[in-house]
Amino acid sequence: MELLWPAILYLLGLIPLLILGYILILRRRKPFAVRFSSLSLVHAALPKQSKWKRHLPFALLLLAISSLIMALTRPMSTVTLPASNATIILAIDVSRSMCSTDIAPNRLEAAKKAALEFIEAQNANTQIGIVAFAGYAVLAQPPTMDRVLLQTAVQNLTTARRTAIGEGILMSLDAISEIDDSVMSPYSGAEIVPVPEGQYVPAIIVLLTDGVTTTGIPPLDAAQMAADRGVRVYTIGFGTINNNSPMICGLNSENSDQFLGPFFGGGGGGNFRREIDEETLKQVAELTGGTYHIAESSSELQEVFDGLSTQLFTVTETIEVSVIFAAIGAALVMLAILLSMLWHPIP
Repeated sequence: MELLWPAILYLLGLIPLLILGYILILRRRKPFAVRFSSLSLVHAALPKQSKWKRHLPFALLLLAISSLIMALTRPMSTVTLPASNATIILAIDVSRSMCSTDIAPNRLEAAKKAALEFIEAQNANTQIGIVAFAGYAVLAQPPTMDRVLLQTAVQNLTTARRTAIGEGILMSLDAISEIDDSVMSPYSGAEIVPVPEGQYVPAIIVLLTDGVTTTGIPPLDAAQMAADRGVRVYTIGFGTINNNSPMICGLNSENSDQFLGPFFGGGGGGNFRREIDEETLKQVAELTGGTYHIAESSSELQEVFDGLSTQLFTVTETIEVSVIFAAIGAALVMLAILLSMLWHPIP
């Protein structure tokens, strides 16, 4: 907690003075004498009241003054609040290895199905965008709340050569920057001031890939750009280990290397790696404040998506909490007055 006016704390020096004054008042009360014929009458005349009841109202008053002084210092606290709106960017790997059939009917179709169910499960006010990446990244669908547009974008994804995980992150950041002025596009070239550690914007990137980067910016460099902007990246490694299954994409499996689509048409063959770069994906997630997940089947992938609910969307803000200390101080004053009236009624 930070204080905007810390010099006000010097007023706490009044507390010892008030205590001293209270003690002096108690000691300087003038004694008076009353004649009694019996000591039993003296005992009966004494007020039956404990010392703590006698001094508690004053103690509460001191606490109230201390709390009000704290309010005057204008304390600031960093709090995490639910975001009124949220943005999700689904960055989906559409490299040729996504044609592998180790996950039926193939990795890409399984990923599409899980993505569609994830989209349907989100709140109506959540904006979702679709980024597809292979050798380069494209924004298949800018962030929108229109579920029909999102479904069309996901269903039309097709594969292409090579894998550029870092480019997928950069394109996702650019898409977020279009709707959030606090997030600067990585393509702007301008230097930014990194957000404080632990603070995040109400936007996340969910990145799904089954391979290793073969081209483009290194994923960790792209992840650092996301971290500087307060954007968390949740990474998903999709596929089985040591996969040697055939690849089938498109309607015609006999000519699966030749197909076209709105995004990344014409896959082609060639050599590529099918193993998941788990170490890099874990580092990307850790660097940005996200988490890494592995999915080796359609059901596991669906479980991962189900776990990424909109409760992840919070915004960290620094707010003034003076009102809390003021309210506590006012409550203590009222309590002290009430107890004084109950225990020390005015004749």
